[in-house]
Amino acid sequence: MPRQQLIDELPIPSNHLTEIAAVTLPEPIAALSDEYDTIVGDRDEFLWQWIYSLFPSFTLSSVPAEYAETARTQKTILTMFVTLLDDLAEKGNDRETFEEACQIPYRPETVNADRERVKTEQLRFIKRVWAAFEDGIETAPEHDKYRDIFDCDLRQTLTAIDYSRVLNDHVEIANMAGIEHYDPHNMLMFPYADVDLMFSPSFDASDLSTLRSVIWELQRMARIGNWTTTWERELGEGDYTAGPVIYSLQEGFISLEDLDATDDDAIERVTEQIRSHDIEDRFINEWERRYEAVRERQEQANSIDLDAFVDGMRTVLAYQLAARGRK
Repeated sequence: MPRQQLIDELPIPSNHLTEIAAVTLPEPIAALSDEYDTIVGDRDEFLWQWIYSLFPSFTLSSVPAEYAETARTQKTILTMFVTLLDDLAEKGNDRETFEEACQIPYRPETVNADRERVKTEQLRFIKRVWAAFEDGIETAPEHDKYRDIFDCDLRQTLTAIDYSRVLNDHVEIANMAGIEHYDPHNMLMFPYADVDLMFSPSFDASDLSTLRSVIWELQRMARIGNWTTTWERELGEGDYTAGPVIYSLQEGFISLEDLDATDDDAIERVTEQIRSHDIEDRFINEWERRYEAVRERQEQANSIDLDAFVDGMRTVLAYQLAARGRK
């Protein structure tokens, strides 16, 4: 299905972006956002408003109303934490600060803010973001039950970011098999679900295998939506890890030499070459195929509404398409 046809079929209000930009972020997200602007400033507040607005569409139905806002807030803070690390690795090519930041969730006592070439102020801010996330989940009713799973899933996200960093330094390793294996973990679908489960006293653990089987597909869909709406911006930033760029490289539509050139005219030529082969439509078609397949799955879960969770991915895609160029 062509991208525009899918956009036309998705329920995107005409004032969608205006409504998101008008969202008032709750504490402590608002305070962290202000601090982010002062210390880092690479991202507009719109990104945090965007993901905060989106979470209700794909929050597990097992999260009761009394915990819904806390789970939503903590997942937004987690998004900020991972975005900070992702930008260090992919936009800033800052290996030293990234490596220290990766230790914060697991070995905070070993973090060396004074290491040579580390951005000390930014690293300390990342520690504060993580502390705000921890503070909000530590009293969750099922925290201890799902924390080990969360820690494992977050490690996969950090590994995905590191893979992207290495790929940008060694583009010759790029191929679709590698990016499809690693990069979907950067969408945080498993950690988000883990946070929801921490706030889901009624969830039956016997449904966990089925839920995670579905999430494998949903995070691939989320990654496709992200790829098709951010690849142009990322290409201009020297980030070559988006699926349309890797696919074009693998199929010979562009070359390693094309990516070596960094002037604006060269970047525009590469961009136009990718556009001319309708690569985005290829990925949107894959998204639609995966969506239909997961809707027809045979697995069932009694303690959550899997159909609603899957249907929420259409809203996720709608948000991604509508916010193209804004995040």
